[in-house]
Amino acid sequence: MSVVLTEISDRIGIITLNRPEKRNALGPDLIAGLHSAFEAMSANEEVKVIVLRSTGKAFCAGADLAYLQQLQDFSYEENLADSRRLMELFRLIYCLPKVVIAEIQGHALAGGCGLATVCDFAFAVPEALFGYTEVRIGFVPSLVSVFLTEQIGYAKTQELLLSGEFISSAKAAELGLITKVEAAEFLRESVQEFATKLVTQNSAFSMSKTKTLLRQLNENERNKSLDLAAETNANARAHEDCKKGIAAFLSKTSPDW
Repeated sequence: MSVVLTEISDRIGIITLNRPEKRNALGPDLIAGLHSAFEAMSANEEVKVIVLRSTGKAFCAGADLAYLQQLQDFSYEENLADSRRLMELFRLIYCLPKVVIAEIQGHALAGGCGLATVCDFAFAVPEALFGYTEVRIGFVPSLVSVFLTEQIGYAKTQELLLSGEFISSAKAAELGLITKVEAAEFLRESVQEFATKLVTQNSAFSMSKTKTLLRQLNENERNKSLDLAAETNANARAHEDCKKGIAAFLSKTSPDW
């Protein structure tokens, strides 16, 4: 079964993370599948707005830590290439000339929270938790730091990334991390209604040019920062704290910091 599902209905493209048994963790197949799906939706003239959703209880639990543990034995160059693949996915979604709406039915943590961050709008259920928890396992939330700083500002980004704390949907909405909190039974309907409004009431040309303009405002600085972030990500994987933290997480124990 494919780890990424796609469909198109009434000019709305739907991309679904379909790895529920792993809480939709961002492994290489899922990252590649998402990249291909977003590129295809971007090029498809039938699609005006894109909805990103997930199957299962979690929206996305972040990086596939079992895979990251394997990468710890790889070279720096191999880790940098792997880091850049996630970087390119985030950048693709963030700069896509079509509006992307995240439909968050469960927890969005670490890289999964980053996935929500790079979408243009995000609707989430009250029960969903958000958080950039990398510091709890000796890792560095480097890639998301670039987009998050641009979205909610330096001070709040620092608070979230250094604390590694979970926050509620209500708090995420207050910070501007998500757009709206919606009861689970109305989430899909609310997202569909909002997407349909964009499709029927707004010019595709205008939305595309407006989003492109906004992304071009800090483009050079963002790209430099992303290169630095990818290098930081690759270096962090080889550090002893990262090795200890991931091993502890996978064995369901607490690392001794």
